Amino acid sequence: MIKLENIFKTYEDGGPVKTHALRNIDLDIEEGEFVAIMGPSGSGKSTLMHILGFLDQPTSGKYIFDGEEISFENDDFLADLRNRKAGFVFQAFNLLPRTTVLENVELPLIYAGQSKEQMRKKAKHALGEVGLSERLDHRSNELSGGEKQRVAIARALINDPKVIFADEPTGNLDSASGAQIIRILQDLNDAGRTIILVTHEEFAAKSAKRIISLKDGKIVKDELVKDRKIASRDKFTK
Repeated sequence: MIKLENIFKTYEDGGPVKTHALRNIDLDIEEGEFVAIMGPSGSGKSTLMHILGFLDQPTSGKYIFDGEEISFENDDFLADLRNRKAGFVFQAFNLLPRTTVLENVELPLIYAGQSKEQMRKKAKHALGEVGLSERLDHRSNELSGGEKQRVAIARALINDPKVIFADEPTGNLDSASGAQIIRILQDLNDAGRTIILVTHEEFAAKSAKRIISLKDGKIVKDELVKDRKIASRDKFTK
């Protein structure tokens, strides 16, 4: 489903100094995989995630997604791809604080031009998938960190994306809440969803089925997980 060929990403400050965030990245990810991307700070893992998720463009190289070569010159094309084929979960949740859980999850559907009835039905279904059917009318600033991240996952699911990108989704959570989030991602993958997870946490990485390790903008290791960690199935406990 995803194919990167000779991807480079270089940042320039207008002077002679260039920062090489990614160097000669070749990568294939099949539909239905659960891949973790790991590496120290500055290794390029977030840059790689942003390119994979159509949020940033490479300096050079080719990106093929779902059989189609991606043109990074057309902003409308990229925005449409993000809305239809990608779901995003971020460390900071990115919820509207004084808006209800249901309204936060409906938000991507507004841009898709769907009716209020359609939006409500889909949002309720997505919230049911993450165990928050009883919290629809709560405002997001009334939720725990783990609940906020579950809302963010529901929002990521709302357009039935081809792939879910999770960027440090457990970074702001305690260990119990983090395990619940990982369990939800594992369940979604078991149901056939493609998951790409950026993390610095070993437990989170080993919950995936494959780990790609970056260093200095290069892939230094790409291996299947041998002793996979399965998060607690009691995933909806506060």
